[in-house]
Amino acid sequence: MAEKHGNLSINSENIFPIIKKWLYSDHDIFARELVSNGCDAITKLKKLEVMGEYAFPDDYKPAVQVVVDSEAKTLKFIDNGIGMTADEVEEYITQIAFSGATEFLEKYKDKTTDDQMIGHFGLGFYSAFMVADEVHIDTLSFKEGATAVHWTCDGGTEYDMQDGDRTTVGTEITLFLNDESLEFCNEYRMREVIEKYCSFMPVNIYLSNANAEQEYETIDEADLRDDDVVVEHIHEDAKTEEKENDKGEKEVVEVSPARERVKINKRPVSLSDPNPLWMKHPNECSDEDYKEFYRKVFMDYKEPLFWIHLNMDYPFNLKGILYFPKINTEYDSIEGTIKLYNNQVFIADNIKEVIPEFLLLLKGVIDCPDLPLNVSRSALQNDGFVQKISEYISKKVADKLTGMCKTDRESYEKYWDDISPFIKFGCIKDSKFSEKLHDYILFKDVDNKYLTLKDCIEQNKKEDTAESDDTKKEDAENKENAEKKEPEKTTIFYVTDPVQQSQYINMFKEAGKNAVILSHNIDTTFISHLEQKDQTIQFKRIDADVTEELKGEGAADENTAKTLTELFRKNLNMEKLEVKAENLKNESVAAMMTLSEESRRMQDMMKMYNMYGMDPGMFGGQETLVLNVSHPLVKYLAENQESEHAAVICQQLYDLAMLSHKQLSPDEMTKFVQRSNEILMLLTK
Repeated sequence: MAEKHGNLSINSENIFPIIKKWLYSDHDIFARELVSNGCDAITKLKKLEVMGEYAFPDDYKPAVQVVVDSEAKTLKFIDNGIGMTADEVEEYITQIAFSGATEFLEKYKDKTTDDQMIGHFGLGFYSAFMVADEVHIDTLSFKEGATAVHWTCDGGTEYDMQDGDRTTVGTEITLFLNDESLEFCNEYRMREVIEKYCSFMPVNIYLSNANAEQEYETIDEADLRDDDVVVEHIHEDAKTEEKENDKGEKEVVEVSPARERVKINKRPVSLSDPNPLWMKHPNECSDEDYKEFYRKVFMDYKEPLFWIHLNMDYPFNLKGILYFPKINTEYDSIEGTIKLYNNQVFIADNIKEVIPEFLLLLKGVIDCPDLPLNVSRSALQNDGFVQKISEYISKKVADKLTGMCKTDRESYEKYWDDISPFIKFGCIKDSKFSEKLHDYILFKDVDNKYLTLKDCIEQNKKEDTAESDDTKKEDAENKENAEKKEPEKTTIFYVTDPVQQSQYINMFKEAGKNAVILSHNIDTTFISHLEQKDQTIQFKRIDADVTEELKGEGAADENTAKTLTELFRKNLNMEKLEVKAENLKNESVAAMMTLSEESRRMQDMMKMYNMYGMDPGMFGGQETLVLNVSHPLVKYLAENQESEHAAVICQQLYDLAMLSHKQLSPDEMTKFVQRSNEILMLLTK
């Protein structure tokens, strides 16, 4: 075959059905596309007016009108924008994927203003055929002497065009809805769609019902506007009431003065806010503005904790507001919403490519005209650029939090319990965020005082230096081998349930030691993250072991320890029960339960991955029962092993120790309550 060079061709009969059926994932999105086209048409006309190529009529008010007609089964989109000539209809409408917005910007690129065009791909108009069997266009160009154009298409590849009868500059698009899409000629359904996609488009958008009866409102004559349609002038006489004066005499008093009122056609209310809060400079916005915007957009009447106003022009254009809501206590129930906009046009909620994963716990809006959207504006392209946007957002959040901690520590501490899960999640997911926040992570101790990680380390080092003479002597003897050993780690003790673990907390306080509260589901993962980042620290729950500070002088007798071990294993019917006998300083504590930190974390991991059927013992041990040989009950058991009450006391001490350690199972709790009643009955005999 001879070498041949040619051009690719596209058969519109093949591509048109694809555009109609598969271009957009949501069929209601056609409203966004047609309203966007109307907004672009108005933006173009504004640009021409600024450049002196067009003069607005005195009464000009830019707007997009959406008219539903359930009787005719039609839906109209009407704008008072730039309009089109017959040649422009041929160029912009009949050429699939030719963008009028792109062509306009290229033509006037040297005279452009700050106004942004929404359209880029030239395909938005064809979304109309997803819901319509037939589409009509009536348009009149702004150009002097232009002739109106009427264009029709029934969804195939052919169209008809002729002179139209439109008399005002702008465009009217009429959709003759198909039977599957009649929901869109319902006023309430269309209101829902417009509020979803078009709430913040840069032009006022009005919705009306062609079949609705005219509605009226009455206003004071002084409030009458030039564009109001007056139905009736109303004079209201002054209103009086008979009242008793200070002297007890009755007199007629005027309670409402006479006034002139006017009955007018009800004024239309725009469904869009062309100047949303995020487009303003932060200096122009008050706290009440931010709160009101939050209530309006997210329908959340709980006040947000605080917010971050993003406002960036270089190296890309990005604006937005991120709100920190009051977070629920359970991590799994946190669910935020960050709405993504492109030139004030709603794109989607929670696009993870743009919003760092940990920020999806927040609520907010982000508007980035530079986003590389795909042809249907439903997904993103250009991963490198999107990654830069994501990193910028993360950096701004980190800057806000670190700045607050430095300059307003009181507020930062006040918010900490609510925002800590979000910050910890961010540190786990984003290494750069973790580095920035490392020194600003707070830990609340058992006295409700907030400490940084540095504070915790310094505090625990001071506690560790209060060593006994024996320990110092032992360290001196091993000094020559210190270089061969791993560097000593600073231990930070923590509690997960201040109420349940109150016995351990009291013992720690008596020993002059402190502990921090880590009660959230994410904390187990977070402290592991911190330990990986800093090999010189380790976290231990206060019941992980009996520290030296809790022990009294002298060790427990070995024979006593052996006797107690055998006694408890026998009476509890637990042959593998780990039992330790210790001489504790606090003589009021008879027994306590310990579980090594490694075993606890393994159990937490098993719960996280629903590995409930597995035996925790296979991963390094179970709980150890620690008996205080200084306590009278333990002494009694050691000396009276054959007592008729020994079994009951053993069982009760075990359950009491376990109650301070974790929750009992329903069956264990039932037995504990019954046994407690039996013990009380013994006191009556």
